[in-house]
Amino acid sequence: MTQYLLDTNILLRAADTSSATYSLANNVITQIVETANECVIIPQVLIEFWVVATRPLDVNGLGWTPPQATNYVNDLLDNFTLIAETPDIFPLWFQLVTIYNIKGKRTHDIRLLAVMKASNITHLLTFNPDDFIPIPNITIVHPQDFINSQ
Repeated sequence: MTQYLLDTNILLRAADTSSATYSLANNVITQIVETANECVIIPQVLIEFWVVATRPLDVNGLGWTPPQATNYVNDLLDNFTLIAETPDIFPLWFQLVTIYNIKGKRTHDIRLLAVMKASNITHLLTFNPDDFIPIPNITIVHPQDFINSQ
């Protein structure tokens, strides 16, 4: 069984019925589970989801109220395994940002990879594979690529 960490953009598109990739996001999650694999989430992704979900529509958010976001996050927690954050994440993150000379916004993205390394998660599902640098033993997967491979 392969574990797929769901990037924030996967969760957002799966929640936003007006998104052009709403169906793709939901279909890929279903296919991952139906092929005896597992979708996992981490606290950072849930925090990032909350930020966008509760941001107003006119600034690229979903415009949800905190109670709406609470209900959705609870649904995510009921349906996906939450991977706990551990003390070894920071040293891994620091090593990665140093080795790969990471700066700016990519600092958040590289932290996802540090959590993956610390938790032995090998696959990241994202609509933005170019946001992530290639590192050993981590496979970055676009939803359409997963669908096409089945």
